Amino acid sequence: MKDQIDELTLLLLYLTSFPDDYGLGEAQRSWKGYPFESLNELNDNNYIVGSKRAKSVHLTEDGIKQAQELMKKYNIMD
Repeated sequence: MKDQIDELTLLLLYLTSFPDDYGLGEAQRSWKGYPFESLNELNDNNYIVGSKRAKSVHLTEDGIKQAQELMKKYNIMD
């Protein structure tokens, strides 16, 4: 069940993300109002990056690709 929660958390982060220009380029940013256990796991898997103090995270390229695969897995239209 924990893996499914982590998958759905990543999917929600992706679906609610928005482009953000941080000075060196553009990245997908999302607010992190999700369980810390899942956010820590996604960070450990290099799907998201961000400070523990920040209220948002950036999705990595791997995170975006994984989220897009999850959309197919859960049959969600983009």
